[in-house]
Amino acid sequence: MSEPLTTEPPTPLDELLGLLDLERIEEDIFRGTTTQPVLVPRVFGGQVAAQALVAAGRTVPADRHAHSLHSYFLRPGDPAVPIVYTVDRIRDGYSFTTRRVVAVQHGQPIFHLSASFQTHEEGLEHQEPMPPAPDPLTLPTAAEMLPHYASHLGGQDVVERILEARGAVDLRYAEEPTFARVGEPREPKSQVWFRTNGKLADDPLLHICLATYVSDMTLLDSVLLAHGRGGWAVGDVVGASLDHAMWFHRPFRADEWLLYDQESPTSQSGRGLARGRIFTQDGRLAVSVIQEGLIRVPRAR
Repeated sequence: MSEPLTTEPPTPLDELLGLLDLERIEEDIFRGTTTQPVLVPRVFGGQVAAQALVAAGRTVPADRHAHSLHSYFLRPGDPAVPIVYTVDRIRDGYSFTTRRVVAVQHGQPIFHLSASFQTHEEGLEHQEPMPPAPDPLTLPTAAEMLPHYASHLGGQDVVERILEARGAVDLRYAEEPTFARVGEPREPKSQVWFRTNGKLADDPLLHICLATYVSDMTLLDSVLLAHGRGGWAVGDVVGASLDHAMWFHRPFRADEWLLYDQESPTSQSGRGLARGRIFTQDGRLAVSVIQEGLIRVPRAR
């Protein structure tokens, strides 16, 4: 009798790629699965944005690549049910293609995205220089760093949940994270290096969608640093992403090191604004990001 075949369990990256592999249920209608929340009772915003961009990209010719997206988070996503994405083909021009995507749960829109795609074109080129940053391989991994802050985060179980949620991505802080020095305001700037924990296929849209997914993980940290707040895991603020915009300037691979340089110019009225720049390791400016988030201090009971 032959030995039974054994299969390796899926890696966290496999599971994330599965989330981005939407089911097509009509010509311009897609369905995506969700994951259970880690620290907040809603679907991770980066997942919704990445899935919506996948839906848009699947209605666009392969020779047109995403160059920008603008989105609004309208309602919290329910992690217990799938998300349906409807795509409107707004424009198919000679050089540019525009798509609008609405994510729906329980009959209501939870997220709205507009994305633009462009054919390759030569043109004038310049960029601001990459800021100084430590070599990512000299920085501790999340698995090495986070256990040192278990008491700050509410226990080792919270650390394990964060590691599980970020298992598909190798994300390394260039400096101490928000929860390292709670109560100590710092300059509203932060840097992280990231890459996927595994190789990806040679599909430009996939790499853009993975960067979109990661872009929502740490961007608002710069707002929290200005006020000495530890963040969502610490529980000294509550909030959510309100809107998110990205511009994709140059080709990059999400399975190679990318520097995410982030800063916050202002916060007011329960909202904080953050800006980010994503550079390849050799110094090319690949992506620009802007996000505004709802950030509130919990009221004393």
